[in-house]
Amino acid sequence: MEIFGNDRHKIIHGEALQALTTLANNSVDLIFADPPYNIGKNFNGHKDRWATEEDYLEWCYKWLDLCVQKLKSNGSFYVMTATQFMPFFDIYLRKRLNILSRLVWYYDSSGVQAKKYYGSMYEPILFCVKDKDKYTFNTEDILVEAKTGAKRKLIDYRKTIPTVYNSEKVPGNVWEYARVRYRMDEYENHPTQKPIALLERIIKASSNVGDLVVDPFSGTFTTCFVAKELGRNSIGIELQDEYVKIGLRRLQLAKEFKGEKLQKEIRTFETVKLATANNLKLFEETHGKYIHNKH
Repeated sequence: MEIFGNDRHKIIHGEALQALTTLANNSVDLIFADPPYNIGKNFNGHKDRWATEEDYLEWCYKWLDLCVQKLKSNGSFYVMTATQFMPFFDIYLRKRLNILSRLVWYYDSSGVQAKKYYGSMYEPILFCVKDKDKYTFNTEDILVEAKTGAKRKLIDYRKTIPTVYNSEKVPGNVWEYARVRYRMDEYENHPTQKPIALLERIIKASSNVGDLVVDPFSGTFTTCFVAKELGRNSIGIELQDEYVKIGLRRLQLAKEFKGEKLQKEIRTFETVKLATANNLKLFEETHGKYIHNKH
């Protein structure tokens, strides 16, 4: 296990169960956990598949317990998993924490969908706290437009003085954010990258500047990246070298990893643009020399 970073932002290169044990109990303000879903995804050659569902859940219960231990008494815990496993997470965690919201991250998909059943177009998220009477929730930082008041201008006649409904509100429990696609600026080479906007809402709502945010399965390190952008401290845990390199680069914690220079992977369409730009530059240089020599 290796640790990179500084006093504010750390990357622990190691297995989640082992790495979580190194954190002090009751020390973390916010945990966002997006573990492997046990659905066969290919993570840089490592298949996301346990021998049995029971084995997967047994492993999950271990890191869930550790997350609960590390959370402060006023801390918040957001956790994701596949739709088929979320009921097990829900039942397990409701005996240990207070589940305040069962969130749905909804996204559209233009890809191939199921033909003989209803395709899955959402991922569930549990929002849990240790103390339901004392936890961080920054309402003003996450308000969204309330169409009833902002656009439809409907009047609330139940009030003593009838007034237009509020133009802003706290988001409901169905969140629509586009999945991260190949051509997006934020894209990194990872099969289950979460959108910056999704993490922005979570981190703004459930932490304050200077708080510690932890992600036990960091992947592309979006959680830590957003935490840094918003003035929070972060610890990201990741097992695989390829994804640790992404984290070191995105958090600007290192320029090299094991002798390899860290730089964002150039996508195919960027290669074409780069080649075109280089050809144009070469043409202009050659053409310029030709004109200069002619005169």
